[in-house]
Amino acid sequence: MEEKKKRKTEDRKVEAETTPAQISLPRAIHLVPMDRLAGFDVRPGFYEINGATAIPGGVNFTVYSHGATSIELLLFHRMEKEPFAVLPFPHHYRIGNVYSMIVFKLNIEEFEYAYRVDGPYDPGKGLIYDKTKYLLDPYAKAVTGQSLWGDSSPHGQHYKARVVKDDFDWGTSKQPLLPMEDLIIYELHVRGFTKDPSSGVFHPGTFAGLMEKLPYLLELGVNVVELMPIFEFDEMLDYREVNGEKLYNYWGYNTVSFFAPNTSYTASTEYNREGNELKNLIQVFNQHGIEVYLDVVFNHTAEGNEHGPFFSFKGFDNNIYYLLTPEGYYYNFSGCGNSLNCNHPIVHQMILNCLRYWVTTYRVNGFRFDLASIMGRNEDGSPMNKPPLLQSMAFDPILGDVKLIAEAWDAGGLYQVGTFPAWNRWAEWNGRYRDDMRRYLKGDGGMAQTAALRMAGSRDIYEATTRKNASVNFITCHDGFTLYDLFSYNEKHNEKNGWNNTDGANDNASWNCGMEGDTDDPEVKELRHRMIRNAFALLMCSRGIPMFLAGDEFCNTQFGNNNAYCQDNITSWLDWNLLEKNQDIFRFFCHMIKFRKENRVLRTNLSDGVCGFPDISFHGEKPWREQFAAHERYVGVLFAGKEEQKAPEIVYVASNAYWEDLEILLPKLPGTMRWELMADTWESEFIGEKRLMGDTFVIRPRSVMIWKAMR
Repeated sequence: MEEKKKRKTEDRKVEAETTPAQISLPRAIHLVPMDRLAGFDVRPGFYEINGATAIPGGVNFTVYSHGATSIELLLFHRMEKEPFAVLPFPHHYRIGNVYSMIVFKLNIEEFEYAYRVDGPYDPGKGLIYDKTKYLLDPYAKAVTGQSLWGDSSPHGQHYKARVVKDDFDWGTSKQPLLPMEDLIIYELHVRGFTKDPSSGVFHPGTFAGLMEKLPYLLELGVNVVELMPIFEFDEMLDYREVNGEKLYNYWGYNTVSFFAPNTSYTASTEYNREGNELKNLIQVFNQHGIEVYLDVVFNHTAEGNEHGPFFSFKGFDNNIYYLLTPEGYYYNFSGCGNSLNCNHPIVHQMILNCLRYWVTTYRVNGFRFDLASIMGRNEDGSPMNKPPLLQSMAFDPILGDVKLIAEAWDAGGLYQVGTFPAWNRWAEWNGRYRDDMRRYLKGDGGMAQTAALRMAGSRDIYEATTRKNASVNFITCHDGFTLYDLFSYNEKHNEKNGWNNTDGANDNASWNCGMEGDTDDPEVKELRHRMIRNAFALLMCSRGIPMFLAGDEFCNTQFGNNNAYCQDNITSWLDWNLLEKNQDIFRFFCHMIKFRKENRVLRTNLSDGVCGFPDISFHGEKPWREQFAAHERYVGVLFAGKEEQKAPEIVYVASNAYWEDLEILLPKLPGTMRWELMADTWESEFIGEKRLMGDTFVIRPRSVMIWKAMR
């Protein structure tokens, strides 16, 4: 009897030690005695806490599967291939389709874990449960086997997870909460940004290396850094060698785990504290007024189609997580083998939980959603009018201050630029801005009217929807030519990718300025630099949210490769030697970013107009044009407005895509106001401001001039 009382007292003590302070154990759990499995004391866990969570005295494991008949928890010693313990979830540890178990006396630093799931096998119905497969927890916060970049050894093993202790101290850190209209987005690849020795950092290719470049980013003037995928991904997927060059899945658009950061992007080992280096980066960037956005890939996973790997979602509920044809095959709207079934309630819930996790645990400021149109498809693959997932994101309280940016198309032919289901909450990558401005800049006929509309915020696309700050304007991004290559190559040169130059887009709207590729011709080189200045000047003087690709500010090149997804080398890495070589371009970028920040009228409608000018007006070689003729290649756009108790802002952007000089008559200013020249791309270094005596000026061939009304 005394021994029984002693055991009861010990049970209550363990129970008190293992219950998180914020959670009250239901009375029923208090009454459940401990079981013994594989040498461990266990009892039912916390069913509403997904994944594996360290608690005082042990670890809580929660996992779910709709179709499983049984699930086993596998515990491994660090780096071992076979488990040292197998713990089947007892039947009474299951509520609904959720299995939850507390395992006591587990040290999170001494084990890794995975699952085995048994269930029916009927591929025609999408049921492919296989109890021999080791499965990665869909809610894993850290993944083993991916810590060393380019290490092929994990492919002879299994993915496993680690338990993460979240003890990062955010202190009194505050987020910048920048207005959408003020954003200037800088897209970069964490590894490629500093991997080349020319970067001069102590921790190349890592989050820490990126943080070493903070002074540079502050000098440049950007206020948003958008990171290409940093979720754990498999760079060894489709690994191959071409002409002695190792080709990886370098970009990272093949997610392995949605809740885990890529451990190969850290400068130091973070066992069981994975993510701290990234959190530190976000905290410091936010303290300096720079928001951090993640490029996230919820449209597909690295498991591919029926011939692809089998390591997580396929084993838990293949017919729920993926869009399947009636025959049980994978719909491939992503171009990568499978498509996530985003609007199924289970997947919907997981994605929302994931976004909330990155916002609350990492303080991420925004997300760019790769091939976001897939997230609006129904379970049969058809587009939905009001996709539940997209609507939930738009109104979710935790995501209330987070920027949501959609790549509003997919590889299945769905193109939703201007029609993406937005609830006045989502912004979009404006692919039409990119394509139209490229064609205008290189001098194609019939593009003047379209270019004017793009600069005016693409009101032909978005005005009818009453959507504010919807257009993310860009001329270059990771996908395609760099800005230097856009004006150095007529054709793509992707031979190094190993597909006989068949991959990548064929229609680039590029122009080599008269000579393909590298050249020593000074006239061609100067023209290319001027075209770069033209492109960036118009980007900074367009309504909407500007975005540009890291390295464009100093003429970084990919040597004509417009699909460098597999090039983990100087093709994709930034060559920082070019910064010193092209300081004039860098200074022009800094100047235009500063000019945009100082002139709010370029970013938003301040009023219906001022001094007799409407908010936005179009002008040709002579003032006031509603429509441009097909042969015209000159566009003038005037922005005018006034904030209360501030001076009027009037900015005139003159762009000449023609190959000859043009004489331009500016709109007449009232009173004592005069036009002053703020930028001229004809000059490699525009120094100072130049007042215009009168209203007429000459704009040189293929150049941009920016005028501002001054008293």
